[in-house]
Amino acid sequence: MSRGHPIISITGSSGAGTTSVKKTFENIFRREKVSAAYIEGDAFHRYNRAEMRAKMSEEGERGNKHLSHFSPETNLLEELEKLFRDYSEAGCGTTRHYVHDDEEARLYGAAPGTFTKWELIQQGSDLLFYEGLHGAVVTDKVNVAQYADLKIGVVPVINLEWIQKLHRDRGARGYSTEAVTDTILRRMPDYVNYICPQFTETDINFQRVPTVDTSNPFIARWIPTPDESMVVIRLKNPRGIDFPYLLSMIPNSFMSRANSIVIHGAKLDLAMQLILTPLILQLIERKRRTA
Repeated sequence: MSRGHPIISITGSSGAGTTSVKKTFENIFRREKVSAAYIEGDAFHRYNRAEMRAKMSEEGERGNKHLSHFSPETNLLEELEKLFRDYSEAGCGTTRHYVHDDEEARLYGAAPGTFTKWELIQQGSDLLFYEGLHGAVVTDKVNVAQYADLKIGVVPVINLEWIQKLHRDRGARGYSTEAVTDTILRRMPDYVNYICPQFTETDINFQRVPTVDTSNPFIARWIPTPDESMVVIRLKNPRGIDFPYLLSMIPNSFMSRANSIVIHGAKLDLAMQLILTPLILQLIERKRRTA
């Protein structure tokens, strides 16, 4: 952790809703005039799209049916840890972009499914903001979590996460239900071993829980809406959090444990604004006192 160069990391698997959380942070940064250096977790994949497919085929022939982007073997976690360390020490570091589609290809001048060149992150930023799979990862080789000042987990219950992934990958990427199901099954060991443990490292978890039947996510026609959901917000260290104020500001919210508040799904953005804005301002104030 760094007083002079704070880091915020958002951790959640593909389809969990981290992009929506990122938009809330962007709104807070814009309103509070905070300059953030944005880091995409995809930038630290080890293989481009074609290489990953070839690697999966190669590993499948060897009997390994569970190679996934969740695994340390398919990511540059040492480089990610170095970025966090470099930024925390001096406010610098290198990153790149993973090009997802034709629109990004026009933006970055690289083919879809490939990476741009490594480059220095913007100078003079107030903080680093990471959103991806491994923002709080700890293995026997790396400890990324130790460098982040504020770690946020985005963790929908598993069936809801699968529904969101199924709808996104079928709608936006043209995959079949069978192909997405195969991806879910292939990722499961790495999800258990490398994604779930990160949520014990995070400072705050936002877990969306549907209030409609999601018992068979593979045939669900719609993603449960915010109005059809509740969100459990767990704070690792609730000291300093004014829960009575939050309960008064968020309609129909209630405490389920001493460190957990439950809210209506449609109030997630409001809750994030109320909880996160003071924490972000504390990081910025601490940074400015050390300048």
